[in-house]
Amino acid sequence: MIVDCALYEDGRRRPGQVSLTDAAAECRRADAFVWIGLYEPTPEEFDSVGREFDLHELAVEDAIKAHQRPKLEVYGESLFVVLKTARYVDETETVEFGEIQVFVGDGFALVVRHGEASALAETRKRMEARPDLVALGPAAVLYAVVDRVVDDYVPVTNGLDNDVHEVELQVFSDEYGANPVERIYKLKREVIELQQATEPLTEPLDRLVGEELPWIVPETRPYFRDVHDHVQRVVARVSAFNQLLASALEANLTRVTVRQNEDMRKISAWVAIAAVPTMVAGIYGMNFEHMPELGWRWGYPAVLLGILAVCVLLYRAFRRSGWL
Repeated sequence: MIVDCALYEDGRRRPGQVSLTDAAAECRRADAFVWIGLYEPTPEEFDSVGREFDLHELAVEDAIKAHQRPKLEVYGESLFVVLKTARYVDETETVEFGEIQVFVGDGFALVVRHGEASALAETRKRMEARPDLVALGPAAVLYAVVDRVVDDYVPVTNGLDNDVHEVELQVFSDEYGANPVERIYKLKREVIELQQATEPLTEPLDRLVGEELPWIVPETRPYFRDVHDHVQRVVARVSAFNQLLASALEANLTRVTVRQNEDMRKISAWVAIAAVPTMVAGIYGMNFEHMPELGWRWGYPAVLLGILAVCVLLYRAFRRSGWL
């Protein structure tokens, strides 16, 4: 559906809403452009928008399906930019992803949003408070949307940073508890998906900063350069999360192996101690007739004391060696 459709003249919004047909006609004038926001439009709704603004059929198809990687494509005299939005859910330690497509052309900026992340109502208000920026035309709308999406990556990385820190503490904790392997794998999956959403965005921003593209005026390039720097920091941080989780997984497996070895040594030590009375009992259980100590009055206590002494000596030896 169409969330907002507004006409901007000389950097200021014309009061009230305008119809889609009027917007397509009015935006052709100099110093005027239309900014249309759509949220999960149906194929029929967006087909009418595509006809009014002469959008390329492939771009229209991508905007409706909304399963694209971040990219920038040029269709004739218009630009098509795909962005992946992200929102961190602390209760489940997951990242919810959405998608925003931006069409920039002659006198128009069409913004199509899919998913809950990165709502753009506040972005439009902040832009309308900057007539000098709005006066730069549809390219300024593209900058504002990209900047909002990239800013929304920061809370996501902060949430993941906290989760990674908790995993590290859990891995190196001496308390026996739940194995953190499952949590590490789930976090690693979220980090990889975030990496797939952020890393490809550097290439479109490189082009917005350095290439001559339709409707991208030179005055907007410093703004895109600033967003590009922010994206690079996010990408570096996400890459660090991936490496930390891989190291945490390896460290956890190493600690599990060490604990298993310690348990095996303890088991082996107790088995060795228990083997002494078992061996003696086995010898006296063979029912030989000529065993002189069987007729001795103190034979039974002497055997028990001998077993106890040997067991105590073995126990002390294993304690000194660290097996017990």
